Amino acid sequence: MTATSDPRAPDAPDRDAAALDLATVDRLVVVSAQPPDEVLGAGGLIRRVHDRGTPVEIVVASNGERTHPDSPTHPPERLWALHRDETARAVRTLAPGAGLRRLGLPHGALADHVPDLVAAVRDAVGAAGDRALIVTTWRDDGGPDHRAVARAAQTAGAATGAAVAEFPVRGWSWLRRDDPRVHPSRLAVLRLTDAEVLAKRRAVREHRSQIGPLGPAPQDRAALGPDAIERGDRAHELFLPVRRSLTAGYFTELYRAADDPWRLGGSWYEERKRALTAAALPRARFRSAFEPGCAVGLLTELLAPRCDRYLAADIAAEPLARVTQRLAGQDHVDVRRLTLPDQWPDGDFDLVVLSEVGYYLDHVDLSRVIERTVSALTPDGVVLACHWRHPAAGYPLTGDEVHAALAAEPGLITLAAHTEEDFRLDVFARPGTPSVARADGVLA
Repeated sequence: MTATSDPRAPDAPDRDAAALDLATVDRLVVVSAQPPDEVLGAGGLIRRVHDRGTPVEIVVASNGERTHPDSPTHPPERLWALHRDETARAVRTLAPGAGLRRLGLPHGALADHVPDLVAAVRDAVGAAGDRALIVTTWRDDGGPDHRAVARAAQTAGAATGAAVAEFPVRGWSWLRRDDPRVHPSRLAVLRLTDAEVLAKRRAVREHRSQIGPLGPAPQDRAALGPDAIERGDRAHELFLPVRRSLTAGYFTELYRAADDPWRLGGSWYEERKRALTAAALPRARFRSAFEPGCAVGLLTELLAPRCDRYLAADIAAEPLARVTQRLAGQDHVDVRRLTLPDQWPDGDFDLVVLSEVGYYLDHVDLSRVIERTVSALTPDGVVLACHWRHPAAGYPLTGDEVHAALAAEPGLITLAAHTEEDFRLDVFARPGTPSVARADGVLA
C-alpha cells in the first residue's frame, strides 16, 4: 500500500506499523458488532490462524437487522435471517469448523447488553487465558454498538488475561493520517498471502445482501460502500492492540532513572501549562481537592494554597517524599500513595485534578475513574483535566481519547476548553453550573 495525498487515508501506517505478533496465540476469539465486520476487519487473520491449526471462535453480537431500516422489500426479521445465513457461509469459507456464536442481540442496542457480551467472550476464551487473542470492532468505528462490543471485549480480556486488539472497518473512510489514534506507534499490521486475500474476498462476497442492493428502491441500496469492499481486498489488515493500564513498576523504573522523568521543572512549556491550568479554575477557593498522579508536586504547589484541604496522590512512592518536602508547613495537604481506580479515597471533593494521568489507564480503568470522579463530586464540584496530545509509545490511550471520554460523561458539562497542538485543557462541572461571569455577578 502506498502513501496518498488524501489526508483521510491513513496509508503510511501499513509500512510503519509493527507486525502483529501471533507467536504465543493458542486461541483466537473474533468479536464483531454485526456482520460482516468480522470478515472485513479480520478475515485474513481468521484464515491465517485457522490454517495454522489454532482454534478460532467467532462471536457476532447482532445479525445487523437494521442495515436497511426503511426497506420496502426486506423487513427486519427477514434481514435477521438472511444475515445469519450469510455469516455462516462466510465463516465456512474462511475457516471450516471454526466456532461461530451468533448471539442475536438487538442491532442498535448492544449497549444494553454488555454483561451478556462479556459472558459470551469470556466463554469463547475458555481455558486459553493469557494465550488467547481477542480481536474486536474498533470502539470508534461506527457508533454505540461498536463501543459496547469493544468495551465488552476489553473487560473480558482483563478478566481472563487475554490480549485484545481492535480493528477499524468503516473508520478508514473518514480517518485522517494525522489522527493520533492511528499513529503507526499504536498499530500492528498483518500482511496477507495471496491465498489469504482470496479466501477473505470470497467470504466477503457471501454477504450479498450488504455488498449489493436489495432492490431498485433507494432504501434498498447497498449497506456497504465500495470503499469498505476495496479495503477488504487489500493485502494487509491493521489492528489497534489494546494496552493495559500501566502499573506501579513502570513508574518506579522511571524514577530510578531520573528524579524528574518528564522534566517538569525548568521547562517553560511546563511552567506555562501549569499557569494556564491554574488560571482555568472557575473559582478562587475550593473546600476539598484531590489530585491523583501528582508526580513531584509542582502543580500541587500551585493549587494547594487555594484549597482548604488538598489530597495529593501518586502510584509511585519515589516522588511522594519530594512532594512532602515541597509542601512542608502546609498542614492542610495530605500526601498518599494510591493506585487508581481501585484505591479511591473516601469523601467528597469540589475539585478533582486529572493532570497528565488519564492516558496511563486503559479504557476500562479510565471509565471507572470517571465514574468515581462523578460520584465523589459535590453539586458545585469541578473536574480540571489537562493532557499531552501527541502519541506516546506504550501509553494505553492518547490525551484526546481521555478528554473525549470525559466530555461524553452525561454527569458532566464542559465549562471551559482550551486546545493547542501540544496539550488539551478542559474544565468540567455538573450540568447547570453557571459561567464564571454569572457566578461572580458580572452577568445577571
